[in-house]
Order: sequence, then structure tokens, then C-alpha cells
Amino acid sequence: MVIRIAGAILPQNKKIEYALPYIYGVGATASRFIISTLALDPNVRIKDLDEATANKLRDYIEKNYKIEGDLRREVQGNVKRLKEIGSFRGSRHAKRLPARGQRSKTNSRTVRGNVRKTAASGKKMSAQKT
Repeated sequence: MVIRIAGAILPQNKKIEYALPYIYGVGATASRFIISTLALDPNVRIKDLDEATANKLRDYIEKNYKIEGDLRREVQGNVKRLKEIGSFRGSRHAKRLPARGQRSKTNSRTVRGNVRKTAASGKKMSAQKT
């Protein structure tokens, strides 16, 4: 049985505690809290859940958490607002640079897209004999 919660398909062979974070907006801590609130066994696997438990889980998450599309829209709206008001953080988002104070001379490869501007050692290859 495939379980979909807010458009996210949960992996069948994982324990419920580790499958719930596959939903955007539900992390490890929230996953443990949801399981304890609904009094579920954290060791049960997704494929072993019955229909009633799956519906109870789906209803609880969709009522109490902002997840998937709604959360993504809210985050995009927040970034857009920062850009429109001309804040420093907004300008960092627009330039696709780190926005939270990290150094950017080095160590911002993931945000900048793994850009390496110079060749390995800076030496030029000799094309002809001297």
C-alpha cells in the first residue's frame, strides 16, 4: 500500500520515524513528536501500516503542520519580500550568495554552484618545444 501525504510518497521499507521526514516541512524532531502524539509504534514500517492508521496520520499532519506546497510558497514569498524591500539578505538571495553571514571568499561552493575560476596551479601548458 502506497501512502501519500500532501503529495509526498513515503518509502515503503523504512520505519515510520525515518519515513515521515521525506515530507517537506517535517523533520526528525517533528516526526518523533507526531509518533508519540498519535501513540504509534516507531518501529513499524510504512508497508505494515493499516488503512485506519495511515488516515489518522495523514489527517493529523495536514491539520497541524504547514507542509509541502503551502510551506514552499510561504518561503518563496518571504524571499521575494526581502528582495522587494531591498534588504541586505534580499540582495544576497538575488545574487545567489550565502545570506546568513558566512564567508564567501572561500567555502560557498554549494550556493555559488561549485564555481572554480582559476586553473589548477595557474601554470600554462607548454604547447611547443623551446
